[in-house]
Amino acid sequence: MPRLVKPLRKTNGSFHTTLKDVARVAGVSTKTVSRVANNQGEIREETRERVQAAIEQLGYRPNILARSLIHQRTNTLGVVVWGIDFFGPSRTVVGIEQQAHQLNYSLFLNLVDRPDNGDNEQVLDTLITHRVDGIIWAVPEVGDNRAWLESATMEQLPPIVFLSMQPKPGLAIVAVDNFSGAKQATQHLIEQGRRRIGMITGPLTWWEARERYAGWEAAMHAAHLSTPKSLVVEGEWSAAAGELGMRKLLQQEPGIDAVFASSDQIALGALGTSHRLGKQIPKDLAIVGFDNIPESACFWPPLTTVYQQLIDVGRIAVQTLHSMIELNRQSKTPAEAAVTLVKPELIVRASSL
Repeated sequence: MPRLVKPLRKTNGSFHTTLKDVARVAGVSTKTVSRVANNQGEIREETRERVQAAIEQLGYRPNILARSLIHQRTNTLGVVVWGIDFFGPSRTVVGIEQQAHQLNYSLFLNLVDRPDNGDNEQVLDTLITHRVDGIIWAVPEVGDNRAWLESATMEQLPPIVFLSMQPKPGLAIVAVDNFSGAKQATQHLIEQGRRRIGMITGPLTWWEARERYAGWEAAMHAAHLSTPKSLVVEGEWSAAAGELGMRKLLQQEPGIDAVFASSDQIALGALGTSHRLGKQIPKDLAIVGFDNIPESACFWPPLTTVYQQLIDVGRIAVQTLHSMIELNRQSKTPAEAAVTLVKPELIVRASSL
């Protein structure tokens, strides 16, 4: 192989290697270097080896931005997310990153401070400016925080997939089947012989909390069990809310024999209050949570809970978005929107047996 001795040009005190640099060192045209770098066309083996040696010597890396302008794609997905410091959203982002990596996408991450209030127009403008190929909107539906869908010009946006929201015509949505998970949890308690099953919900401005409430109610009605308002306490997604909610439930319904908590953190607080009041779990009171956080197996007693498969939600969201992007490129028409509900799994432990 020929020895490469031509010096590398230095600019502003740092090395900026270009196609021209490689071509000069290898003694070929820039077009030839481009064909070798992109593995295109017929190139003599001796020429290919010389160009590759020059690339290695100079440490040349393709200009991704320039390539994206040529091919009209950046291989970048915009991800708008809230609550990444919490277990659930962080698991979803892990799934998004894993699948994006497999499909050779980079991620442009936008963190939202509050799920119920955000400058959505500014976020969208930023994503459009960065020419992302598609968007994953991983902010849960809370109150009217989807109102921007009515005012924003959706035609200006690249393909977009929403997570954790109520199905809506024309939108691609991937979400946990919260209704099914709550129904499974409540049916399990009924199968254990429990008949007075209370519920501590998350904030009912959240779509996920309303779905879990509806699943509890459906299971109770299917078993011909009453669901008076005194069996339900609304709270936040926290252990503190679980403590207060459990105390209020027992005041309203002293005879309850089970509780379905809308999150594992709520369940943790409910367990604490139950222990302090002398309740034996699960003899006097069975408790089921929702999330399957890693610590739930270490609660006392270990917590029966609903596993949401959130990594799968993230992966499916990227797969769905990728299919939409590719279909748009091929047909130049919007891909048909679809709703994918990921069914959760009940994890049975000692708190309910």
